[in-house]
Amino acid sequence: MERKIIQITSGRGPIECCRVVTLVNELILKDCKTLNIESSVAEINPAEIKGTLLSVTLLMKGDDLSRLVNQWKGTVQWIAPSPYRKFHKRKNWFVGVEVFELPRHEKWDLSQVRFETARASGPGGQNVNKVETAVRAIHIPTGVQVLAMDTNSQLQNKKLAIERLEVKLKTTAAEKEMKSRKEQWDEHNSLQRGNPIKTIIAPLL
Repeated sequence: MERKIIQITSGRGPIECCRVVTLVNELILKDCKTLNIESSVAEINPAEIKGTLLSVTLLMKGDDLSRLVNQWKGTVQWIAPSPYRKFHKRKNWFVGVEVFELPRHEKWDLSQVRFETARASGPGGQNVNKVETAVRAIHIPTGVQVLAMDTNSQLQNKKLAIERLEVKLKTTAAEKEMKSRKEQWDEHNSLQRGNPIKTIIAPLL
């Protein structure tokens, strides 16, 4: 089974591009269900307005990830009026979709991970559980940490935390490499606007 990391980013685009990130994320997750691909959200970076994202990182597992990758990898152009700036003339918004490999043979040392448990809290501060089912995984050498509280099972949350920590560490390393090479995701203006992999015409709301 293949494993890949997919990152959707607005680059340094305006809030409309951040809205496109949210919508593209929803479309990709929908395609995952159609193609029978396992997907989970590894990291979300929210923007300043509700329903908008600076970026989102997804972990994908499946036997035929190439179909999904071929449909989405590259620049996505979204054509729609701005819902945030009524008289703004621009109607073309761009986001980038990048794919990173997550090879099976790359292992990391779980002895370098510290686990902490806590009660999972719900909306309004209500407790989801009276026992400590939430699990925080901390990578001791780097200080990178993630929290999993998706289920009522501490064991399942621990597995999710391990998986998310691995993805976050690899994503962080990939981002550092991209910055050092000054690749397209460092600057919104360097997105390949003239040759989008996909063009979508639909409202942003």
